[in-house]
Amino acid sequence: MDIKRVAIDAVTETIVMTVVHMDYKGQVAKRINEKMPLAQVKGFRKGAVPKDLVEKQYGKGIKQEEVKKVVDLALERFVQSERLNLLGTPLLKENEGLNWDAEELVFEYEIGLVPNFELDLEAKNDIVKYVVTADDKLIEGQVARIQKQFGTAIPQEAVVEGADLKGTFANEAEGINNTTTIALSVFKDKATADKFIGKKVGDVVTVNTKGLFEDDHQLMDFLKVGHDNVHDLAVDVDFTIEAITVSEPAELNQELFDKLFGEGKVASLEDLKAKIKEDAESQFAQQADQKLLGDVTEFLIENTKFDLPAEFLKKWLQTVGEKKLSPEEAEAEYARSEKGLRFQLIEGRAMAQSDIKITFEDLKTFTSKNIRQQMAQFGQTNPTEEEVQGIVARVLSNQDEVKRLSDQVVAEKLLELFKEKANPTTKEVTYEEFIAASYGE
Repeated sequence: MDIKRVAIDAVTETIVMTVVHMDYKGQVAKRINEKMPLAQVKGFRKGAVPKDLVEKQYGKGIKQEEVKKVVDLALERFVQSERLNLLGTPLLKENEGLNWDAEELVFEYEIGLVPNFELDLEAKNDIVKYVVTADDKLIEGQVARIQKQFGTAIPQEAVVEGADLKGTFANEAEGINNTTTIALSVFKDKATADKFIGKKVGDVVTVNTKGLFEDDHQLMDFLKVGHDNVHDLAVDVDFTIEAITVSEPAELNQELFDKLFGEGKVASLEDLKAKIKEDAESQFAQQADQKLLGDVTEFLIENTKFDLPAEFLKKWLQTVGEKKLSPEEAEAEYARSEKGLRFQLIEGRAMAQSDIKITFEDLKTFTSKNIRQQMAQFGQTNPTEEEVQGIVARVLSNQDEVKRLSDQVVAEKLLELFKEKANPTTKEVTYEEFIAASYGE
């Protein structure tokens, strides 16, 4: 068999395979001989059919099967021997005019290659690494929320100053229908809050979404409006009152502190504020890391230039999966997945350049840390090593979980690499400033 590569462009090639009689005749003859005792042809007893008739009836099908086996095996070995780094799998070019009686059979497979490119993780950039601090406003607000959450809700017949309302915001045309609990103090203008004063359960109050809250993003929380729609949204919504309460704040005492954080861990208002600040900034750090990872990802995608075998991948997408795609569907799917594919290649190159590898011990350590954090959330602050490792073993016996956790370990390692190599500018901000930066506003 003769096999050769023919370049179409830098990332697309054709593998041309020329199969001759010697490549498959022995196996075809063997299959014909095996078929003879079982062959059934009208006018002959089973097992007594002349060989030429067996060949006539079954030979073409057997030849096609054996040629396919030879070609598939040769293609696999050729890809391995040439160390071809493929995107997708080889696609057989259609050849409706193939003459199966010819001495030579030619098969052509189109392949897409992983592009060769340079990755500069230290390229000049304007990426910011945010350090988010919990300011006094946030901490005082959280203290007030704790007192309210653990306070006593006293039902009211009518809405009064400082009341909390349970009800449903609705606007059928905008697809808004969300039941929520809201405090009158949340509204931006006192005039809006005053519309509710004196109203009772079952009453409907109509308000406009424009400037309803101090921050338009609160429409996402209370009305479940998508982020893309919150800005400049100016529609009337009806709020149907379902319950009215006034909250008597919980007393900030040792009983409440122990209930929140465990016995003796917080002993004063100062301790409570310090704990709120610590917990909040820990969460903010995780959010800031995710933003940094996203920002570096976008920068690398935009600034690392390489060609993809786009036309090949669009054809390949038509052939994979249970449902075959039309050319138009494959075009749309490629457009959706191109950025993700580019980052997969960048991610792989970054790991290779920095010799980053994921070991089973990495997975165990990462999983153990996650499990301890989850157990702590449910009050199990001191689990034994045996308990933790038992859960780790069960989790890592699930292949889907292994894949999910592996992706998280890779992201964690890449984050540390990007922090080091990308050398982002550090900027300390409040949480409100961080949210504004995250949404690009």
